[in-house]
This record gives sequence, C-alpha cells and structure tokens, in this order.
Amino acid sequence: MTDPIADYLTRLRNAIKAKHRVVEVPASNLKKEITKILFEKGYILNYKFVEDGPQGTIKIALKYDLVNKVNAIKKLERVSTPGLRKYVGYKDMPRVLNGLGIAVLSTSKGVMTDKEASDLRIGGEVLCYVY
Repeated sequence: MTDPIADYLTRLRNAIKAKHRVVEVPASNLKKEITKILFEKGYILNYKFVEDGPQGTIKIALKYDLVNKVNAIKKLERVSTPGLRKYVGYKDMPRVLNGLGIAVLSTSKGVMTDKEASDLRIGGEVLCYVY
C-alpha cells in the first residue's frame, strides 16, 4: 500500500455506501489525528483505538440521520497524494463548500483543520476535504 491515507478514506467511503455502523481501519498516528478531527467536527459518532498486534486498529462508529438514513459525511476527497503534494500558505487556505466543509491539513504544529491553521497563521499540506 503506497498511500495509507487514501486507503483510510476509501474504507470510510465504502462503509458509508454499504450502510455499515462500524468500520475498522489499521491505525497510525496520522490516521488517529484525522479521526479525532472528524469526531470533534461531528462527522463521526465515536471512535476507539484498539491496541492489538504491532499496529493496532481504529474502530469508527459512523453517524447517520435516523429519519432519512443519510450519513453525516457526504464526500471524502483526497487532495495531496504521494505523487503530487499540495501545500498551501495561510493566505491561500482552501474554502471547502464555501466554509461548510473542512480541509484537513498537516502542519508544523500537528494535524488540524483549515480554520484552525488560518487562526494560527500557518500553512501546510492539504490532506483531504470532508463535507
């Protein structure tokens, strides 16, 4: 596997399309930080880090609207890839869905959303868009 973040997003996308309640993904520190951001912003219901084996797994409970059976995540889009990295400065921060979505960035201060990076006036690598 050459792109673990794309694999993480694809597993989430596939679980959403199949209407699964819980999805398990192999853990890494970057994936843990992205999962924390998704939980803080209300895109997932809950998460749990399970330490089994050398790597561990992340169990993510997906969030659905009970009436319409619609997931909270409409789209997950990978922006920066191993073959073509996308970096932005704080002045050129992307606006996802005119501010309704979030962009997840890897910065020198850690993994954070586009709004947090703009407030701290730092740029970084755009990992993905979520809305």
